[in-house]
Amino acid sequence: MTASSTRRTTAHSRLAAVGAIAVAGALLLTGCGDQTKNKDSGSASTSNAPLADKLPKDIRSKGVIRVGSDIAYAPVEFKDSSGKVAGLDPELAAAMGKQLGVKLEFENGTFDALLTGLRSGRYDIAMSAMTDNKNRQEGVDPDTGKKVGEGVDFVDYLTAGVSIYTRNGDTKGITSWSDLCGKKIAVERGTVSEDLAKQEAKKCPAGKKLAIEPFDDDQQSQTRLRSGGVDAASSDFPVAAYAVKTSGGGKDFQIVGDQVEAAPYGIAVAKNATQLRDALQAAMNAIIKSGEYQKILQKWGAQDGAVKESVINGGK
Repeated sequence: MTASSTRRTTAHSRLAAVGAIAVAGALLLTGCGDQTKNKDSGSASTSNAPLADKLPKDIRSKGVIRVGSDIAYAPVEFKDSSGKVAGLDPELAAAMGKQLGVKLEFENGTFDALLTGLRSGRYDIAMSAMTDNKNRQEGVDPDTGKKVGEGVDFVDYLTAGVSIYTRNGDTKGITSWSDLCGKKIAVERGTVSEDLAKQEAKKCPAGKKLAIEPFDDDQQSQTRLRSGGVDAASSDFPVAAYAVKTSGGGKDFQIVGDQVEAAPYGIAVAKNATQLRDALQAAMNAIIKSGEYQKILQKWGAQDGAVKESVINGGK
């Protein structure tokens, strides 16, 4: 979720904290990188799927869309206590699959390698709480500003911001990103949180360095914070809110300050896969229109990030 600029804006639409839907064992997640597949995403046969004819013929014949995802980001995508892939993204994907008459199979991978996997053909799409922004659309490295590969297109479906959280009752005086100088923060590698931390580190005065500890997945960041190895952690608001509610029975963490960098989540699709992209957009808009989308968001506490319509490349 690489940020596209240094501008920060408090999110106008905050995602609601997760309500009474704490999934048992949600924090006992399988680490990323094992490339395991979920075969329970659900689908309808192409014979009765209203949007099946919009898919490319090769995908329609296979009956499967391969989805690259970092499946350790509760409540957006994670493995429950039985090892089944669960969460907001998998349920939205299953609903879209019914519209398209195919199964969307989630394959686990580290977040910062998902777009590489998409470009190489390992995945057909990437759906993993991924922020749609110009850098990703254009294949630009946010640190160097240089083009490092072909960009991707996004099918947008949700709005979310980024939050900081600390150990409960031990905020170290942190209320915003500007309070992090002289502190240590844990982030997931390749995300908006890491990018914002790097931007803030450049502003810190001599003698008050911001130490950034990047990890392969968000669960590792939470473990580091829980143990006291860092002063704070950062992730997307729905993930931070879920961690605050569920970790240690709600006693481990607390969110500090406001959300920043509100932006759309998007399903990433290769630039040359325009037919697949448009089919996914049609399916997302179909479940928005039917009301199924809103029910899924409500279940996972993400209703305040709902969009009225899915658009292509709406990120700035």
